Amino acid sequence: MDAENSRRDRCIDYIEFNVADIARSKDFYGKAFGWTFTDYGPEYCEFSDGHMKGGFDASAPATTGGPLVVLYGSNLTEILARVEAAGGNIAKPIFDFPGGRRFHFIDPDGYELAVWTES
Repeated sequence: MDAENSRRDRCIDYIEFNVADIARSKDFYGKAFGWTFTDYGPEYCEFSDGHMKGGFDASAPATTGGPLVVLYGSNLTEILARVEAAGGNIAKPIFDFPGGRRFHFIDPDGYELAVWTES
């Protein structure tokens, strides 16, 4: 593992918002905060606030429970096992997406989070 990945291993690295309308979200956050955007098809757009990146995801209904917090993990299999051993439930097993692989889990209080790594 290189120094950059070691520094961010098991840290919050990305936040996703489920949104009803990507164009509306881009317009709002661009105007309000000056965020920049990279489109990845009709249902996904990455944003950058100049410090952290995140995404707008229109592939599922928008929810009011908050954004999806995404942690970085250098070894998804190991971290998935650690999540389960700590009492978390796997909501989405490891899957590929443009830019890498990730899994989602539910913590003991019912919050859904994800862990990702590069391909």
